[in-house]
Amino acid sequence: MPKSEFNTAPCLVDGSKPIRFRDVPTRIEPLCPDKKADKHLQSIREEIDALQQVMYAHDRYAMLCIFQAMDAAGKDGAIRAVFSGVNPHGLEVYAFKTPSPEEIDHTFFWRTDRAMPPRGRIGIFNRSYYEEVLIARVHPDIITRSQKLPEEIASNLETLWAQRFETIRALERNHHRNGTRIHKFYLHLSFEEQRRRFLDRIEDPAKNWKFNEGDVRERQLWPRYIEAYEEAINATATPESPWHVIPADDKKTARLLIATIVRNALKALPISYPVLGEDALGRLAACRQNLMREEG
Repeated sequence: MPKSEFNTAPCLVDGSKPIRFRDVPTRIEPLCPDKKADKHLQSIREEIDALQQVMYAHDRYAMLCIFQAMDAAGKDGAIRAVFSGVNPHGLEVYAFKTPSPEEIDHTFFWRTDRAMPPRGRIGIFNRSYYEEVLIARVHPDIITRSQKLPEEIASNLETLWAQRFETIRALERNHHRNGTRIHKFYLHLSFEEQRRRFLDRIEDPAKNWKFNEGDVRERQLWPRYIEAYEEAINATATPESPWHVIPADDKKTARLLIATIVRNALKALPISYPVLGEDALGRLAACRQNLMREEG
């Protein structure tokens, strides 16, 4: 297998300085020759799988990967490409869509907090509690009409957003303290590339099912979404729970970057297979002897 080491530092947003999307490219030079990209990705997937098994045996840490993006940015494909080689028992994948009536009757983070990964596993959120400071911000009627918040809260949206950012930071800090490492990925897609992908979905019969007319209407709100994403990322990026802004116009590059970040984050954990004590090793040896006697 090739040596699969790629520089992901330009993607990191850890709160040390604000990010401005106008300064961040949606496409970068390929990380490797196109024909080698799949081999590199496979190599990294195998490392992720092996490291997850060690994390499971160590039983002290978990990892949560959050994916957020504009429509057609490639979240589903990236999740499938990066994690398809990981033992299914070590993964928990959730796609959060429109909240149900039961979910609306609880706090905005209730449904996602219930889905947090247990120790030893990798959790994947395809969209997340961040929708409550993204789409809800672009469409404030979600707050004022659909969510049953106290009137004094719903009538002051700027205060509400600040409070939700504060809540998110506190939640992520608490999960970090309890062993869950959170990495948040924003797939940074260009306006033109989204148009091209929408047209591809319309023109390719095999992709027609992916297209939603509402996506085109939302596209007209692009500046408002970008503003909401930018503020949300800047307000919630921390060294403990960073964001990674991934250039997403080229899918292979995006997937290699995401896989490398996940692999490196797992490698950074102080994890190892448990070492048995003398008593346990003695019992193991006795079991081995009993099994060896069964030969023949």
